Amino acid sequence: MKVSIIKEFTVKGEYITLSQFLKEESIISSGGQAKWYLQDNPVLLNGSKEDRRGKKLRSGDRVEIGHEVYLFR
Repeated sequence: MKVSIIKEFTVKGEYITLSQFLKEESIISSGGQAKWYLQDNPVLLNGSKEDRRGKKLRSGDRVEIGHEVYLFR
């Protein structure tokens, strides 16, 4: 049984890129690691696999990384 941890993430401004989000949440330590992280780890954006580090995340989006679900506000 998969248990998810749900977290809210507040977008400051119009959007945040996927690589900026990963860095801000301390999932990666630098923006340059995003490309490699996304190749090796499944990230779902609104239910679909996302591997573009520059993808813009906005309020209303849902990102799943492992057992963590982030709801963007």
